[in-house]
Amino acid sequence: MTPDWLGAFLIGVIGAGHCMGMCGGIASLLSTNASYHSKWTPIFYNLGRMLSYSITGAVVGGTIASVAEFSLINNALTWLRVFAAFFMILLAFYIGRWWHGLVYIESIGQRLWRLISPAGRSLLPLKSPLYALPFGFVWGWLPCGLVYSTLTWAAVSGSALNGALIMASFGIGTLPAMLFVGFGTTYLSKLNQSNVFRQIGAILILFYGIYTAVESSILLLST
Repeated sequence: MTPDWLGAFLIGVIGAGHCMGMCGGIASLLSTNASYHSKWTPIFYNLGRMLSYSITGAVVGGTIASVAEFSLINNALTWLRVFAAFFMILLAFYIGRWWHGLVYIESIGQRLWRLISPAGRSLLPLKSPLYALPFGFVWGWLPCGLVYSTLTWAAVSGSALNGALIMASFGIGTLPAMLFVGFGTTYLSKLNQSNVFRQIGAILILFYGIYTAVESSILLLST
């Protein structure tokens, strides 16, 4: 496991409270409504959501790696990694609720979401638990500052495979909380909403972003 995979997993775990706020209502609906109810429904929904993250990470990571390889810019990926570290710092401020600048980036994603969301709504009511898989895949595109920030790491991962694994690690980090919401458990929800938990997580992400920015800057200066 690379540090970036671990960092993405950490973002998923710490940011799960945000995920529950955005997607928890859907997950809860799918597991409690009589027409959707099945122990497999939340599992398929979250698998679809994680699949959308992984595919997006692969596309973004592979595309940026190819562009960087053929560009005339020296150390292009390292420069972009500094940019990704900046996004990580913004994410720390977002999770800690110290500054909500990422909300503006989420608002940009709303434009794309308006085009995609009808595809998800067309699947309701679900004909079977298996239909939760494509429904979750569509819902994975819901505008989210956490997803966008993690995608910047996938973009500078150097390959489609690493991009997919970074986003998959993020999805795995969110999975326990989202499954517990789907199965009606509230303890983890309370934990993720804890101010102490959120502040500790934000500080960890902040230090990780600063560390990466410094590390990448030193590498640029030494070349």
